[in-house]
Amino acid sequence: MLGAVAVLAPAAVLAQDAASLVQQVRAKLEKVNDYEAAGVMKTDVSFLKVPAADVKVYFRKPDKLKIKNEKGVSLVPKGSVSISLNNLLSGKYQVIEGGADKVNGVPVKIVKLLPLDDNGEVVLSTLYIDLSRLLIVKAKTTTRENGTNELEMLYGKYVAWALPDKIIFTFNAQDYKLPKGVTFDYDDGSAKKKPAGSNSQRGKIEITYSSYTINKGVADAMFK
Repeated sequence: MLGAVAVLAPAAVLAQDAASLVQQVRAKLEKVNDYEAAGVMKTDVSFLKVPAADVKVYFRKPDKLKIKNEKGVSLVPKGSVSISLNNLLSGKYQVIEGGADKVNGVPVKIVKLLPLDDNGEVVLSTLYIDLSRLLIVKAKTTTRENGTNELEMLYGKYVAWALPDKIIFTFNAQDYKLPKGVTFDYDDGSAKKKPAGSNSQRGKIEITYSSYTINKGVADAMFK
């Protein structure tokens, strides 16, 4: 019996450490009640020719997020809840130790979040946390309806607020639909087709932020 306790104890300690780490990261994110950010968004979907767009990004705790281009139209794939770290950390979940790795040469701790709500959209989130700065530098999220998304964050001027200077969001583009009222050029098929099994069914959105206005209040109208 004592042997069993001795074997189980390290796993329990690791889980506790991982849970504590997530709480520290969450506390850092919660310093931001709301923000309005300006940036440039590039969209890479194999069957669309989408020009880079100036965008405004609006956020308000706990989980309101809207990205609009200069025409006021949101271009983010529907169901992409994982594009906001606050969304990933706002619910109730079991924290699971995931080991260690490196992201862009930076040592990270891997933590998995298993939501307690069996009917929620998110099935599993995997966080890659930079321990030296208590920042999430990458997150992989498996969703019930939209497959697995990946979010990578690069930090700079706004690191004290845990807000990235750039995000790279990779998603399942197979069922991607243009928002109502938006028209882009479709691939006419003249380009050489990518071989089967390539990443042609994956889409990518990059947003490079130029400025944030933090904790000044964001009106309800911005999220419509």
